[in-house]
Amino acid sequence: MPYLRDLGVSHLYLSPVLQAAPGSTHGYDVVDHTRLSEELGGEAAFARLARAVREQDMGIVLDVVPNHVAVTVPEWHNPRLWSVLRDGPTSPSAGWFDVDWSIQHGALLMPVLGRRIGQCLRDGEIRLDRSGAEPVVRYHDHAFPVRPGTEDMPLPELLTQQWYRLAHWRVADEELNYRRFFDVDTLAAIRVEDPEVFDETHALLLRLCAEGAVDGLRIDHPDGLADPRAYLCRLRARAPGAWLVVEKILEGDERLPADWPCDGTTGYEALARVLQLVLDPAGAEPLTGRWVEATGEPREYAVVAEQARRDVLAGPLRAEVNRLAELAWGICQGDVMLRDFTRRGIEEALLEILVAMPVYRAYVVPGEPAPDAAREQLGEAAARAAGRAPGREEEVGLVAGLALGDRGRGRRRDEFLVRFQQTSGPVMAKGVEDTALYRWLRLVAANEVGADPSEMGESPDRLHAWAAAQQDRHPQGMTTLSTHDTKRSEDVRARLAVLSELGREWAERQAALSAAGARHRDAEGRPDPVMEHLLWQTLVGAWPIDADRLTAYMEKASREAKVHTSWTAPDEVYDAALRGYAEGVLGDPDVVALIEEASALIAPHARANVLAQKLVQLTLPGVPDTYQGCEVVRLSLVDPDNRRPVGWDGMREALERLDAGAEPRGLDDEKLLVTSRALRLRRERPGWFAGEGATYEPLPTGSAHAAGFVRGGGAVTLVTRL
Repeated sequence: MPYLRDLGVSHLYLSPVLQAAPGSTHGYDVVDHTRLSEELGGEAAFARLARAVREQDMGIVLDVVPNHVAVTVPEWHNPRLWSVLRDGPTSPSAGWFDVDWSIQHGALLMPVLGRRIGQCLRDGEIRLDRSGAEPVVRYHDHAFPVRPGTEDMPLPELLTQQWYRLAHWRVADEELNYRRFFDVDTLAAIRVEDPEVFDETHALLLRLCAEGAVDGLRIDHPDGLADPRAYLCRLRARAPGAWLVVEKILEGDERLPADWPCDGTTGYEALARVLQLVLDPAGAEPLTGRWVEATGEPREYAVVAEQARRDVLAGPLRAEVNRLAELAWGICQGDVMLRDFTRRGIEEALLEILVAMPVYRAYVVPGEPAPDAAREQLGEAAARAAGRAPGREEEVGLVAGLALGDRGRGRRRDEFLVRFQQTSGPVMAKGVEDTALYRWLRLVAANEVGADPSEMGESPDRLHAWAAAQQDRHPQGMTTLSTHDTKRSEDVRARLAVLSELGREWAERQAALSAAGARHRDAEGRPDPVMEHLLWQTLVGAWPIDADRLTAYMEKASREAKVHTSWTAPDEVYDAALRGYAEGVLGDPDVVALIEEASALIAPHARANVLAQKLVQLTLPGVPDTYQGCEVVRLSLVDPDNRRPVGWDGMREALERLDAGAEPRGLDDEKLLVTSRALRLRRERPGWFAGEGATYEPLPTGSAHAAGFVRGGGAVTLVTRL
């Protein structure tokens, strides 16, 4: 705590602290909202932390997970779910979960089996255990309750009489009947729009706010909620003094809805704007040319992104599409004016609109006129969908009308309107963030959450325009460069951004690397050139990196791409070839020499980027977030690589040395110096950065190689670029 205070930090920003599933490494898989995490020490340890923070005149911001809970059993892990599994729709907790009891023969699908259920029963992997206080069905580490009155049946018959259906895990993509977090079967969505559910899931967090132990709340994935605005209104009313930000990704020039009572987002739009400041548009053509020549992939990112959305709709999110299509068809069957619309036609139109949505979600509330922004977004999607589905124009109009609330009210119509919005977000997240960003790899510095890989650099004027608008609309929103969700750390991006300045030279060096690494391919020529393209950029961006980190990252990247291998259908031969290639090039002195030459070439330019983007982020309008350890150079890749331990002792010693007047010893020290001085200035002169006196004025520099601005009439930020 003293080190963080000396650094200039005002608040600790904690990952979720409620009781999570056993062995959780992140806390997002909450099982009990009434307890603080026992693994983190529980209530007593949190009280000690809060006291230590207050002693340093700092505060605490908590990450809140309102949208889902972990699907874990047995009973003591998740009592709400256990009750629903035992008693079905008559359970007092049945209203917590978004379950369609009309399908799956009135049973909640539990896709936990490693093989088909017939094989598991034949081999005795599923059994009835009567040894405890109540009988349970066991499958390896899983336990399930037994519906009262069914204990004495033969096991196959007993299973058919339960309120749940044990199933092979692959069934979930097509037949799931509960809403989940994206495509994660082990995270079940809860109906936090129900006041009872809200009250119980938020009581502990709100108590901590009321007691003054917590100052701010970061809301995870608000797009998953039935009505984000209503949720935020309820939360604001119960915690009126809390700083409140939402993890909302804005696309392009999209704005946060003006009627949301929050302080802003978690800052991905700031990341995107700062990134563009250090990218050189002159690199677009040579880097695109090398990408197409080396891989044979499309020049246009949009082509790849569209196909990625189609792939996730046909695969991991198929169950969500089926449920939406069934709901829309049911609406038509109950209305004689719409009865001639077929289920197939509806589904085709629905798929095309979901593929074409330009944003994560259009915010429409049942019974309210659709906002202009929503009409524009769904209108754009419908126009593109109609063009892609000739002969289905009327079905497209029907689906778009239902999604906008233009087809009247009623339980089913309202449900479709809400569920459509809760589906479009996962399509964007899984199709773009978790698929397309691993397929189109021209320059992966730009392949980031909230950014557009097809954009390559812009003048400081666009940053100024965004910042001025931010100062007007959300002056207390968060700004960030690295988070637990970013594909690579800010410093890896800063290095890779230099390649946009050296487009032609890097294209030549990459060709040389490919030639030198050819001997490490397997007999069939694996891995594919797309993953090889990513490998060279990863090596340069994160150098030096060991084989364990590199191979783990490349495996994740290739499986997220879902082209040759995936998490649900791994190709062991391909995986082995990719792993062997990565290990081979790291152990090849000729290749290593080329990587070290490239790393040395970009180093001085990367230094400028590292320091420039950090200073800009720390002094833009908003509240800056410095992710763990990023006050020094942190060359991390996507999670779990970015959760590695932080070297607090070394950073504390370096800060003490700098404060004593020593010269920086390298880029780590320089970044620490920039970070600490900027954060301390914000603390010493808060009026320049927050409140009525805070202003943002662009500073003319007379050069394309410099950018600057003035905050509050007193603080000048000036950085070099390109």
